[in-house]
Amino acid sequence: MATDVRGNGAAGAGRPRSEVAHQAILDATLELLTELGFSALTVEGVAQRAGVGKATIYRRWPSKLPLVVEAFGELPAFEDVDTGSLDRDLKAMLTQYLKSFLSTPLATVYPSLAAERRHNPELGELLDPLLQSRRRPLDAALRRAVARGELAADLDLELASDLIVGPVAVRLFFRGTQIKPDMVGPMVDMALDGIRRRAPANGGG
Repeated sequence: MATDVRGNGAAGAGRPRSEVAHQAILDATLELLTELGFSALTVEGVAQRAGVGKATIYRRWPSKLPLVVEAFGELPAFEDVDTGSLDRDLKAMLTQYLKSFLSTPLATVYPSLAAERRHNPELGELLDPLLQSRRRPLDAALRRAVARGELAADLDLELASDLIVGPVAVRLFFRGTQIKPDMVGPMVDMALDGIRRRAPANGGG
């Protein structure tokens, strides 16, 4: 739950009050995104939940869009794993991501933002760079695999990345079903089998 910073005398003994307020605002934003969704979230509601004035929020963020995007950035992303094997890297990454997905507001917040993004270009402009940065560890694992000769040098890395995370997104966001840890291995195996068996880039064969 977001910390109410009004009258919080303890702030001076630890983190600066401005830092405490900043984190309280981000926490409150995530809480309200989880409870209400993007459309119903207001700066006034965030201020009330965080225990700050609206002016405090507007000094940091000009509107709720950048506030929401920064709050979303607080949630766990893929962690960089380098075991020397793409198979092991991907299985470790997806297992970690699923744990974070099930133990944080990510499961609720991400679908809400994805739905809003479809008809809110301004949100997309702010959110897309963050989404790309959150997948950098996955992209890095694929590049390392190419360098080791595990994958073809002319592989479309963006498409390969989509093929790996796609089954997770489909089950969690579209089918509304849970993914058990023991499902990660088969998902990765099937994705890599398809990626490695792809036709040559020139269409030959």
